[in-house]
Amino acid sequence: MDAPSQDINLNSPNKGLPEHMIDVPVDTPAGGDGVGVLSEVETEELKSELIKVEDEIATLRQVLAAKEKHAAEIKRKLGLTTFNELKQNLSKGWQDVQASNAYKGASVKVEDLNKTITQSEVYKKTSATLSTAGSKTSSAISSVGSVLSRTLGEIKESPTFKSFEESVGNLKAKVIGNENNAKDGYQSPTATSPTAEEKLPQDSAPF
Repeated sequence: MDAPSQDINLNSPNKGLPEHMIDVPVDTPAGGDGVGVLSEVETEELKSELIKVEDEIATLRQVLAAKEKHAAEIKRKLGLTTFNELKQNLSKGWQDVQASNAYKGASVKVEDLNKTITQSEVYKKTSATLSTAGSKTSSAISSVGSVLSRTLGEIKESPTFKSFEESVGNLKAKVIGNENNAKDGYQSPTATSPTAEEKLPQDSAPF
């Protein structure tokens, strides 16, 4: 049997294909990007459409800039500063958070946890222990104060303290008396004693 004829043209797109597949049409994409070859009319139409869309985008940007400028002018007249806007946004955001289901669910869980803790036996025992300790501490402080007051009273009534108090009173009276005598012109004995010149006899005067 004769071997099946094959296309031996090295530049043919059908090179190496079986004979029954040679007549199958093959589409060659333009530039290898999967896009078919456009006609000249289609290319011109797409270019025109692209220019139109870009012009619309530029127009919308100009309109948006004008609207933003107008809005800023209105805010300035109303006294709405950036800080006030931020404050309002934060307040609104917090309100939205409080109104959210997640926040409500978390609040309910916290309340339930608080109830569980306060109603537990461990919490009750701890509270009772702290309360008892506080009462004992207050009672101990009161007892110490009473003992100190009673001890001071006993010390004042003791003979030793009274004797000491009398000695202090006598010393104080002597000091006050000496001060009064000095103010009245009292002179010490050394002040009235004769000087050395007064002791010389008249007969021993120099010639």
